[in-house]
Amino acid sequence: MVKVVHFKPFTNLISHSWVTFLCVSYLPADIISTVEFNPTGELLATGDKGGRVVVFQREQESKNQPHRRGEYNVYSTFQSHEPEFDYLKSLEIEEKINKIRWLPQQNAAYFLLSTNDKTVKLWKISERDKRPEGYNLKDEEGRIRDPATITALRVPVLQPMDLMVEATPRRVFSNAHTYHINSISVSNDYETYMSTDDLRINLWNLEITNQSFNIVDIKPANMEELTEVITAAEFHPNQCNTFIYSSSKGSIRLCDMRASALCDNHSKFFEEPEDPSNRSFFSEIISSISDVKFSHSGRYLMTRDYLTVKVWDLNMESKPLETYQVHDYLRSKLCSLYENDCIFDKFECVWNGSDSVIMTGSYNNFFRMFDRNTKRDVTLEASRENSKPRAILKPRKVCVGGKRRKDEISVDSLDFSKKILHTAWHPSENIIAVAATNNLYIFQDKVN
Repeated sequence: MVKVVHFKPFTNLISHSWVTFLCVSYLPADIISTVEFNPTGELLATGDKGGRVVVFQREQESKNQPHRRGEYNVYSTFQSHEPEFDYLKSLEIEEKINKIRWLPQQNAAYFLLSTNDKTVKLWKISERDKRPEGYNLKDEEGRIRDPATITALRVPVLQPMDLMVEATPRRVFSNAHTYHINSISVSNDYETYMSTDDLRINLWNLEITNQSFNIVDIKPANMEELTEVITAAEFHPNQCNTFIYSSSKGSIRLCDMRASALCDNHSKFFEEPEDPSNRSFFSEIISSISDVKFSHSGRYLMTRDYLTVKVWDLNMESKPLETYQVHDYLRSKLCSLYENDCIFDKFECVWNGSDSVIMTGSYNNFFRMFDRNTKRDVTLEASRENSKPRAILKPRKVCVGGKRRKDEISVDSLDFSKKILHTAWHPSENIIAVAATNNLYIFQDKVN
């Protein structure tokens, strides 16, 4: 079931209204694990815990119903990964889709990369609306004909048929990662991509499945000396030789593959010095970076840790350019969040098309938007109550202490089982996709 909702927050973007555009409910077991628009925004792909990929396509504008432009409907559904078992290590390999990345469209077909913990697959999604008929050696049911019965030569013809969307695996990239893959990123040369696990980053050619190049390896000779792991990595949007990766210690390293084949020595190192007065048992956990993204311009990069989103200028390594508090009211609840393991949740962050607004998720199905120009922010909620088409989203506020207003929610009332970890923003329009456990919401900026 798919619905669309509109939302209403920024005069700039934050004062606008956002409305529900679509809300799609998956089966309870199919928790959405990744969301990604393709480069044009015409397609939206989701991956779930069951190894399934669902692709939505945007409807074309109709002369009779111009207001229907932008609605997304299911285009294709396919099983990307199946559960496997590693007999050498006696380990089960989950089918859960960790990441999806689209390739730019070169012809009528679409291509995307999907990965679980161990294997990356390249999928081709194509349409077929004609079928060949009139074979000489086969009858209409596909059975082989007796050559003795063939008395005349027929020319096969293509006959129209109902549109069928097919998803076929074109490449399978496997057996290159000892640890779990946490991210994949396509280079802007569109010939190579990298896959990242906890300790290594591998570089692949999209045409070669049996060979990859290890470009980062932080595994120590003695695993007892391990102090940090890689949490995410991404290619620069305009430079195919440059990439960044983040660590569980809150640092970001920028590497240049022109310097050396193995990029263990970084070109730039971004890290904010820790304030000793704020040091606590949880400091290292909450400073771990869960997501890192280059801006579309390539000038800035954005990182998300447990409590904040930070924007860095590539020319300034010493401290972030901007810091936005996502849910600072949870600082007093870190102990209980540690006990229920929520403190280890990995939230993603995204830029809008012009890099002027950033968005990230929170608990209670809240998601936050920050306008970099006006410094305004808004909290919105993706809920079943807002799932009716064109329903306007109302800004939400969390009350930390004292008297609670009617439209506020107490921090003690937040539901930590409802969380928005995965979000996506249309590359050129104000349309966002938000995954709330097993529900997908698509919101649109209300234009009139």
